[in-house]
Amino acid sequence: MNYILFDGTVRNALLPFTFTRPVADIRVGILTIREKWEKYLGYTTTTLTEEYLMEKFPMVEMEENVMINASFFPNEILVEMVKNLEKNQAIIIDEEIVAFYSTDSQEEVDFDDYDLIDYEEEVLRIENTWDIFCKNDAAIREDFQLITEDRYSEPIPKSVNVIAPENVFIEEGAKLEFVTLNASTGPIYIGKDAEIMEGSVIRGPFALCEGAQVKLATKIYGATTIGPYCKVGGEVNNSVMFGYSSKGHDGFLGNSVLGEWCNIGADSNSSNLKNNYEEVRLWSYETENFAKTGLQFCGLMMGDHSKCGINTMFNTGTVIGVSANIFGSGFPRNFVPSFSWGGASGFTTYLTKKAFEVAKVVMSRRHVEFTEDDAKILEHVFEESKKWRKE
Repeated sequence: MNYILFDGTVRNALLPFTFTRPVADIRVGILTIREKWEKYLGYTTTTLTEEYLMEKFPMVEMEENVMINASFFPNEILVEMVKNLEKNQAIIIDEEIVAFYSTDSQEEVDFDDYDLIDYEEEVLRIENTWDIFCKNDAAIREDFQLITEDRYSEPIPKSVNVIAPENVFIEEGAKLEFVTLNASTGPIYIGKDAEIMEGSVIRGPFALCEGAQVKLATKIYGATTIGPYCKVGGEVNNSVMFGYSSKGHDGFLGNSVLGEWCNIGADSNSSNLKNNYEEVRLWSYETENFAKTGLQFCGLMMGDHSKCGINTMFNTGTVIGVSANIFGSGFPRNFVPSFSWGGASGFTTYLTKKAFEVAKVVMSRRHVEFTEDDAKILEHVFEESKKWRKE
């Protein structure tokens, strides 16, 4: 069977992170949504997403296909139902399509002709950007169980001060000495070739993915995910870094999400609580206005390739697009469009030529190529985000 993950109705609600990737490639917990489905299904998947993303994330359609809504996370019950789908059958939750069977001969899909199967168990789903950190606790726990089942952890080094060692799993090649791990509040996963430097104190749930690094004397509260090849330091609480991003120095990051190839300058801080303790509002790309989150704690949402200079201060509930470069004193506004250059004193346009030069250097340092597909995606984002920039 061929499995295809589609973006569904939530793509615009998950911007700026879906500017540069399908919904399936958002990381929540230890794994991306795609990695979760592939591990459960035992098959590779492809993607149905926006046309401008499809050169980098192509769809492979075969004679028989099962289409899966990528905003839903897999679990044993749901995956079994997906695997058992037959022609003209679909799985729904509260009238939302979760998965359906299709063939390459179908010109269009009419769900009025389908046998709709209700899924009535609990399931994790992301519908807003803040769900990425809000649901990270549950996602880490599910992924930890999935990844570590019937496997043995590498031994915990004797110099490590550990609480609840049965909830710690260390992959091959990981390095950690003279650190404190408290897994009584949730599991701690340390990925292949990852490193936790001396003096760091970590409370679970926590995921440190492959090749990632925790710098000296870092303080991390759960539920936090540090994606592959990220670097983190300072104080972090309930945040997700997708991959290849750096917050390597002192400063606070809380209830926040960073995409890929981001960099947070030394001593930068993000507020996650308003002085008056009111509900946090976040910029919505759907309504082009600020939307209620229902949250008292909400920090920084930063899209891929965005960066800030040293001592940058972010207001509670700040949304930053793709390839923004922020610097200078004072608080920048709490919505910074993609390809903006500047800070509290004002912004100009960050031209793609200059942004691409930086991206090539940054990515080459991690032995990753900045491809023509990457350039085309960012060119599209540049054009799409013009209406929000003051040019």
